Amino acid sequence: MEHKSEQPLLPDQGPLPQFHPISPEVLITKAMGNGHASSWEQRPIELKETLGSADAEQKTHVVIPTILFFLTLFTTLLAGSYLAGAYRDMNDFFRRPADIASGIPFSFTLMSILFIHEMGHYLTSKSYGVKTTLPYFIPGLWGSFGLIGTFGAFIRMKSPILKKNALLDIGAAGPIAGFVISVIAVGFGIHSAKIIEEGGALISLGEPLIFTFLKYIQGKIPPPGFDLAIGPVGFAGWIGLLVTSLNLLPMGQLDGGHIGYALFGRKQRFISMAVVFSLFFFGIIGWPGWFVWAILGVLLGLWHPPILDEDYPLDFKHRLVGWGSIALFILTFMPVPFKVGS
Repeated sequence: MEHKSEQPLLPDQGPLPQFHPISPEVLITKAMGNGHASSWEQRPIELKETLGSADAEQKTHVVIPTILFFLTLFTTLLAGSYLAGAYRDMNDFFRRPADIASGIPFSFTLMSILFIHEMGHYLTSKSYGVKTTLPYFIPGLWGSFGLIGTFGAFIRMKSPILKKNALLDIGAAGPIAGFVISVIAVGFGIHSAKIIEEGGALISLGEPLIFTFLKYIQGKIPPPGFDLAIGPVGFAGWIGLLVTSLNLLPMGQLDGGHIGYALFGRKQRFISMAVVFSLFFFGIIGWPGWFVWAILGVLLGLWHPPILDEDYPLDFKHRLVGWGSIALFILTFMPVPFKVGS
């Protein structure tokens, strides 16, 4: 016996229909039809100005991300050189500019992780017909003012995400792609790591579960009182794991918030609240930086915009992607990411 629902079914996947601007010929024909010479004379000029403005906007969407990418490449090179011991400040750079090459292993690895993470979002958005910008990299401080030379990267959605499958896939694609490259980098760093006495490192890194697992399978377990110095490539990979866990925090407009909303619907708001309270707790007992993330979560909003097929269940494949992303969060989360000078 068949049962026919009275509610129309939404399409399973595929890009949303695109609306195209009216062609110049149609605009001119409509202008001619109104019988006013002034409209006929002015419309081509207005149309030309509109098209020119669109071209300028398109160029801006390419030029600005390109400039930011190379600025961030430069600051991460400086950060890598500082970590390698080549520079102490900008004066060293001006005296020995060629030594910036010592920062290439760190910079190339970190920039690759960030780029692949953002391209995961970008390409998946394109596949669903969601308009988005190119990645915007954020150059940061380095040397004694900061350690990694960047504050990360992001893309901006220019059209809404209306379907649950698209929301989950776009949210999960970046962290999954970045995680793969990060694990490779960390694995290399552990393989080539030196065993040093505790307290001899510039910073002491927290160990997520995936890091501990990689240490055990490679047999790199330092004896009591010693630790691993994983080098610039391993450190960049560790940052990638941290970035993955931060993005997968299940709150608000973060990647984890998108994934949580696709999985749990309106219940995600309560999960977001619980995450904020948990971050305040971790800030008290562990890393103070969690206070910043808790406040940021509140400022960005704990609610998620609704989607059209909110009441339709995810298929098995997408549920698997969603729960797999939660597993990645558990594997990469660190209650205390790092301690400086210990």
